[in-house]
Amino acid sequence: MGRSDSRKRSPSRGKDRDRDRSRSRKDSRSPSRDAKGKKEKPSDYGVDTIKISDDDAAFILGKGGKTKDKISRVSEAEIELFERDLVLEIRGSKLQRRRAKKYCEGVMAQRTGPVSITEDYDDGDLTMILIPQEAVGFVTGRAGNFLRSIEEEWGTLMFFCEVDGNRGRGKDFEKLAIFGSIRGRRGAELKVLSAVETKVPGFYDKIRDEVNGRDKGKDETGTWGTDTMTFQDDELSYALGKQGGTRKKLERSSAAIVQYVGSVALFSGIKAERKRAREYMKWLFAQLEGPVYVDDWEDRDDITVMEIPSDCIGYITGNRRATLGAMEEEWGTLMFFMNKAEDKARGRGGSEKLAIFGSERARRGSELKVMSGVETKSPGFFTRGIKEKITDRRGFDTDRLIFRDDELSYALGKEGNTRKKLELASGAILQYVGHAAFIAGTQKERDRCREFINWLLQQRRGSVTIADVSRRDDVTEVHVPENCKGWVTGNRGSELRRMEQETGTYMFMALDARGEERLLIFGANAGTKSGDGGRMHAERLINDMIQEKLRGDGGGGRGRSEAVAGVVAQARGAARHHGGAAHHPMTEDEAEEGPAVAADALTPAPAHAVVEDGEGLKGDSLAALAAGREQSAFASHRGRRPGEGLCLRGEHMRL
Repeated sequence: MGRSDSRKRSPSRGKDRDRDRSRSRKDSRSPSRDAKGKKEKPSDYGVDTIKISDDDAAFILGKGGKTKDKISRVSEAEIELFERDLVLEIRGSKLQRRRAKKYCEGVMAQRTGPVSITEDYDDGDLTMILIPQEAVGFVTGRAGNFLRSIEEEWGTLMFFCEVDGNRGRGKDFEKLAIFGSIRGRRGAELKVLSAVETKVPGFYDKIRDEVNGRDKGKDETGTWGTDTMTFQDDELSYALGKQGGTRKKLERSSAAIVQYVGSVALFSGIKAERKRAREYMKWLFAQLEGPVYVDDWEDRDDITVMEIPSDCIGYITGNRRATLGAMEEEWGTLMFFMNKAEDKARGRGGSEKLAIFGSERARRGSELKVMSGVETKSPGFFTRGIKEKITDRRGFDTDRLIFRDDELSYALGKEGNTRKKLELASGAILQYVGHAAFIAGTQKERDRCREFINWLLQQRRGSVTIADVSRRDDVTEVHVPENCKGWVTGNRGSELRRMEQETGTYMFMALDARGEERLLIFGANAGTKSGDGGRMHAERLINDMIQEKLRGDGGGGRGRSEAVAGVVAQARGAARHHGGAAHHPMTEDEAEEGPAVAADALTPAPAHAVVEDGEGLKGDSLAALAAGREQSAFASHRGRRPGEGLCLRGEHMRL
């Protein structure tokens, strides 16, 4: 957490730090405009400030701002670090501010020694567990990496501490403090105990009652608790699965915390979640004995049942269940074919029932994925006679759009990348079943996804006009200098596609009401100032590219003409050598060149389907250079990473 070394900088390094990291209060706002929805503030909302030292600032900020973001996430408070003023500003309710201040003090205390925990530290957000001395290093991990990974997974803050001045050095145990929500703390605690049990077998038995009874009934429903199940030696590996995959899918589909400590399975959560987890585990083992059928499944609210044609079952299941397992992992569901023993041997042309367990959204995502695969194998099975449908239901529902042939391949993209981009940016589930686009989600998510699809198809015909975005809460508007537009967008939009994939957003240049062009970054996820993913991350990447271009134009390096001439000379010298095909992110225009494969993720693309799509200095690009139009030709070269190919008249060189 944070940095372990004291930051002693030269004046120049200090200036770089101020420029590259947190801004002062005066310039902490982004120059672009971000239309954000405002959450209702609690009645005791307020602002606290803490004066800190320069070294404390390093610990609070952490690498890439991750520690500050973590404290904000766990405390649910807004935290701003003004490094030039060395002031920490905390916004939120009284309890949120108290927790955030407490976490910041704990992080800063680690710089000089052990953190001291007093009785008033617990605001209903603390779990304290004893760790055997011989397991402390194992639990901490190299440079604290194991604890950090648990914090990231469960949204907690964790550190070893001393209680009332007694840390326990030289004794048998050390105390580990875990801060966070009841669910986050429990998930982190059980993961730590699982690791300890590996290092010190039998330790869990000594503290079993304390662990199993922790926080019982202390949630909003009053049903929070822990159930257990003991495995035989040969059962544990099956219940765990490859790389823990089976345990993880049981955890995600049931919504309970599922962890194995030695040979004991612990299920933590509210009563309904624990019940589901135990049932799913029972069915998992029942499949080893033969067909499983869930009686009275029609009365359950956690199941979707599909009829799958017999000739599609192998395609949907995959080799050694690989395809079905991939869908379970993607959506967090539990899936298996459910049959009564007497129905197993049906004749050709029959069907079998596929049971999908999980949350409503996860089940719908898995169901649509299966429908897409079945439709590929048996065209018309789900789409024969289907029509468009748009519902005005505000809650979770599904809309349908019907594509024309040329629209489908464009909206799908290479290996389904365009579909995945629109799905992630809109927050809806988007799946193509034959020529139909199924859009599932809340009304806001569905409306957003339909808009994104319409704008995408409009781009094929020319510029898109979006007059005003000030009322939207899912867009960031960035004005790109005229001389930077080609640099930011890349050849045929390749740079925008790369940044979209990295941040989970949808970006394009659009005209406003005055006919002026600006870059719009759409995404349901606003992101954070220093974290990965979301609109803020995309905005940072865009601003970095603009600064890179402006520095280059300012004489900081070779001009474009000189750079392109150097590339051409290198390419001519290497023309006799053949390298790998050059690749760049797929543009929607390129998607039209190949047939659409709606079930894009069910089966890997065949080797012969790989297209050498390098947009290098080939064909008439050299003529463009001779005519002085080097910018478009160079755009394909610029932005590639070392080792990626550059195509020149069908030959390849390595950069």
